[in-house]
Amino acid sequence: MKQFILLISLLLLSGCTFPETADTANTEGRTAVEITEVIDGDTVKIIYEGNETTVRYLLIDTPETNHPRFGEQPLGQEATERNRELIEQAEQIEIEFDDGDRLDDYDRLLAYFYADGKSIQEQLLEEGFARVAYVFPPNTRYVEEFREAEADAKDAEIGIWEFENYSTDRGFNADAYQQTEATSTNADDDCRIKGNINRSGNKIYHMPGSPSYEETNPEEWFCTEQQARDAGFRSSGQ
Repeated sequence: MKQFILLISLLLLSGCTFPETADTANTEGRTAVEITEVIDGDTVKIIYEGNETTVRYLLIDTPETNHPRFGEQPLGQEATERNRELIEQAEQIEIEFDDGDRLDDYDRLLAYFYADGKSIQEQLLEEGFARVAYVFPPNTRYVEEFREAEADAKDAEIGIWEFENYSTDRGFNADAYQQTEATSTNADDDCRIKGNINRSGNKIYHMPGSPSYEETNPEEWFCTEQQARDAGFRSSGQ
């Protein structure tokens, strides 16, 4: 027992340390990988250390294409296709780990992805295909940059931000998307006044139910007669 204690003391005095239990080396380095499958907008499969491994993109979330409860979510296919385009157009794909856990609750690797040196996550955020999500320190190296990219897409109201309340802090709300779509469709249905310009250059608008309405090919559509008159059109009855 005394010999064992002495050995430990000598090791400590000599500066020796025991190996760490978690491998966090090279977290800021990038490793080139081969992608074997694009699963959706934020998940792919790669060859890593000789094995095919599923990897989840760090700090972002895109609509699902095959959610176990919600099925395919609106814009899920679009996000998947854009992710695939960014990958297939690149000559080299690299991954980078952060300082925290490397696996999520589903045993998927967690990593940042780069296509020819440019962040795939940041591009998906900029273009409105993703939201910033699953922010768990210390895996937050690029969260500020990602939030800035997300804010640009929000301001432009593109992609998932085009539809009010579709993207939320808890995920994607298909009901909000469908309500927005229905409202848009109803508005378009109400805009059925045809604006036609004849050979003489006269601007005439035709109301639904008027004698020449069905055979008229419109140059413009209007929602109200006042809109038509403001644009310089007169009623076909005048």
